[in-house]
Amino acid sequence: MECTGCGTCCVAPDISALGKKVGERCLHLAEGERCGIYAERPAVCRGYRPDDICQSVAAPTLEERVARYLELFGLERS
Repeated sequence: MECTGCGTCCVAPDISALGKKVGERCLHLAEGERCGIYAERPAVCRGYRPDDICQSVAAPTLEERVARYLELFGLERS
């Protein structure tokens, strides 16, 4: 599956390597929902691959996608 560049994976899950909490926007998420440190991103980000979850949380806005992701996993924003 190809990445749609929706930005959900940069907001919804926690990324401890970056000190990012659940539901918090990654400080490196740039305009157009793209990673601002893509070439130097942490291993956890490098290892991420789009999957069926991306399709499950699809929505028109980033906020809606994040809400669906959090609901899917029973998570609350930190």
